[in-house]
Amino acid sequence: MKFAFIDAITELTPGERIVAVKAVTLAEDYFADHFPTFPVLPGVLMLQAMVESAGWLVRHTLDFAPIVILLREARNVTYKSFVRPGQLLRLEVTCRRLSESDSDFSGIGYCDRMEVVKGRFSLRHVSVTDQERQGRSTADRIVKEARARFALFLRRRDGVPCAVVDAPSQDSLT
Repeated sequence: MKFAFIDAITELTPGERIVAVKAVTLAEDYFADHFPTFPVLPGVLMLQAMVESAGWLVRHTLDFAPIVILLREARNVTYKSFVRPGQLLRLEVTCRRLSESDSDFSGIGYCDRMEVVKGRFSLRHVSVTDQERQGRSTADRIVKEARARFALFLRRRDGVPCAVVDAPSQDSLT
């Protein structure tokens, strides 16, 4: 993945929930066109930030097995307010269902405790199995780079790592 839109992960419960942040700055290129006299974060990028957050939850939960995570479907996405340069977009994404091949999520984005976007979406996961020898070194490189980037997202600005909360075991749920 070359496109990185979120800046940090602040909370993570594997298989359940992730909270990430995006600091919106005027230095971002898309503000030149969207819109020069009234710069606001494009709605599609708010959705992208939620999808990207969910992707990191999937990767971490499935031990980085998926090398590619794609948006399969977005439903009931609503935008309630603008996000302007200088604001911090806080994304809370909850896993509704997760399997090796796909997942479903609901997400909400907040600025200053005000809901600005929410929606449901599904992801498709693409993994390389041990039987697929061709391209294995590329897949290994992608996983290594993803693990390194994930470690960076878990570091807060003060250098303290975010807490990764262990999900309850299946035994404790029954």
